[in-house]
Amino acid sequence: MRKLLQINPVLRMNTSTGRIMQEIGELAMQNGWESHIAYSRGRDGIKPCKSHLLPVGDRWSVAWHGIMTRLLDRHGLSSNHATRQFVQQIKDLQPDIIHIHNLHGYFLNYRILFDYLSRCGIPVVWTVHDCWLYTGHCYYYSFTGCDRWKTGCSHCPQQHKFPASWWKDRSRQNFMDKKAAFTSIPKERLVIVPVSEWIKDEIQQSFLGDYDMRVIHNGIDLDNFDLHDAEQIKAKHHLSGKYILLGVASIWSKEKGLDDFLRLSSILDDDELIILVGVNNEQKKRLPDNIIGIARTRDVRQLAELYSAADVFINPTWQDNYPTVNLEAIACGTPVVTYHTGGSVEAITENTGIVVEQGDVPGLLEAVRKIERRGKAFYRQACRDYALANFRKEDRYYDYIKLYDELTQTPCASFS
Repeated sequence: MRKLLQINPVLRMNTSTGRIMQEIGELAMQNGWESHIAYSRGRDGIKPCKSHLLPVGDRWSVAWHGIMTRLLDRHGLSSNHATRQFVQQIKDLQPDIIHIHNLHGYFLNYRILFDYLSRCGIPVVWTVHDCWLYTGHCYYYSFTGCDRWKTGCSHCPQQHKFPASWWKDRSRQNFMDKKAAFTSIPKERLVIVPVSEWIKDEIQQSFLGDYDMRVIHNGIDLDNFDLHDAEQIKAKHHLSGKYILLGVASIWSKEKGLDDFLRLSSILDDDELIILVGVNNEQKKRLPDNIIGIARTRDVRQLAELYSAADVFINPTWQDNYPTVNLEAIACGTPVVTYHTGGSVEAITENTGIVVEQGDVPGLLEAVRKIERRGKAFYRQACRDYALANFRKEDRYYDYIKLYDELTQTPCASFS
């Protein structure tokens, strides 16, 4: 039986990368693979995982990695002993495919890992969820408008952002270390999988630009995110007669557009109301009367009902790869208004929403009013149909199974 090994710091199902990794593993098993997952010990999650687990390191190696990151900007260059032990586990396992998701997470030394990967002969698939793999420090750079990663980083404007370094700026050396490590794998053995066309275009301008790239968009569970009766939900929450503008984020920040929502709230009509999901207690205190703040919820049905009840979903993000919140809203029949940011525009069509230039808050409102004039009914079924055709997670995960089969030169099993 062929063996798949996936690598990601987080296993938990309530994180996007953890969920994607587990569900790819489950589909791989249905298609005749043996699934193994390596992750940072202690970030296990709640739901039992069906794949075989390879926890990496311990709390001490993670803590030391954090210290080296905070003081010396050496993220991804600690955990030496834990990584050597993990490499030995790979040698013992002898997987047919190694699928990397994220390496940044205080648990692996990428130089030690890639020294092995460059020589082992095993095909590697690397899904690109953010920009960390080709920059000298940051995992996104759009908000600051930095393009030093194209030629070699230095004097990082985001030194104090994740993975934060309080003292040392080592971005130039980090850039060179990553370039040396990641390009050590022969081009015929590494396939890079950007999750958006935007990040594919960015990577092609980086030191990884000569590698084979296959875009595979993320998918969502279309059984969970489905159409619900909007008026019934509004009545249940005493919101009848209100025109609802919804925003959802795991963590709200300037980069996610929190300040833009505050500006937008000041120019709304009395019957227009913003609901923000994912705000913390301190942020709630800043919200005006026409913004209802809700803490982050793990209740998928509640979230789907909010998406369905909303008249418009607004995503004023300043940096993003391929935000699943857009997909979830569209799947629930709600059109999206978003900034022209990264891959946030890639799910937007004439029938699923409107794109506005970054920072144009009056433009957000103009787009909202255009959707209001057309009416939610214009978009509802068109959004759902588009989601069914493009966002089904099983279809997107099966794209990975086909890629694994291609790289191991084994015909694909049937899929239904």
